[in-house]
Amino acid sequence: MGILKTSIYVQPATEPVSLSELKTQLNQNSGTLVDNTTLYTSISAISHPITVGYTLLGTAIDVLGHSAVCYVSPTSVGAGGTVDVRITECDTIAGAYTPWAGSAFVQISAAAGNTTTRQEQAYTGTKAYIRLESKTLVAACVFGCEIMVYEPVTTEDSMMLEDITTARLEVENDLGRKLISQTIDYYPSDWPKDDRIKIPYGNLISVTSVSWKNTAGTETTLTPTTDYLVETNGEQCGFVVLPWSTSWPSGSLYPSNPIKIRFVCGWASASAVPSNIKRAIKNRAVNLYMNRGDDIVGQTVHEDVTYRRVLNSCNRLHDNDFL
Repeated sequence: MGILKTSIYVQPATEPVSLSELKTQLNQNSGTLVDNTTLYTSISAISHPITVGYTLLGTAIDVLGHSAVCYVSPTSVGAGGTVDVRITECDTIAGAYTPWAGSAFVQISAAAGNTTTRQEQAYTGTKAYIRLESKTLVAACVFGCEIMVYEPVTTEDSMMLEDITTARLEVENDLGRKLISQTIDYYPSDWPKDDRIKIPYGNLISVTSVSWKNTAGTETTLTPTTDYLVETNGEQCGFVVLPWSTSWPSGSLYPSNPIKIRFVCGWASASAVPSNIKRAIKNRAVNLYMNRGDDIVGQTVHEDVTYRRVLNSCNRLHDNDFL
């Protein structure tokens, strides 16, 4: 078995477990309700004109790992006018938002008698971002939409965030896979004898580039589809594969890291990471938080059995011979 040579080119943009989720696990919050809640405006409280469909799009708010309540506050409805509001959700702030199941508020209208009645609805979905969208029919109407997010703060937030990252790295090491989207550079020492190169860590999302250097250090980047194909294979290891009737480059290779494959792997969002893996991260982070490296005198130190039990329920990648 050869040595797997990789480096992280782009770190994960987020963690599978949020600070709020760890605090819930620890039952560790501080401050008053006022300190720990933030009211965000999604749609400004002004007169909104008639729209065609749900084209009045509110500001997206990050709610991952937090409790959130959405509000619609009407002030007046024009003659015959109606207002419909819904909650939409997405894993990324600039992605394609879709309606959250059961998210429609009661239609605002004179007929319904709720032209100045504030409505509220708790968001219990799993996406990272939500926004309120509305449509106004027949006449202009005055209303606004807000999102209240419960995001408690403690004086140890920075340390807890470090514990989450450390716990995620430990779980990645124990499982042999990357858990959340990140860009990796992989350095095979030679071209394989068969038609494929196994890509480590599972959950291959995409291959950014495949390049190689000759003995003079000149780097050549291969062309996707023409020089290689990509096989993702879901949660298992993906492959870079030769197309039919082609071969790997035949030039002499540079003596140090002659081949570089840059790829993106891991689950695409925190909500997509399996719950048992997230539980393992939280268990490990709790242990790191509670045991801060102090010397223990006169006590027996036990292995973190709960973490191991949860980890055993996760899908390990056992094959580490990636050369």
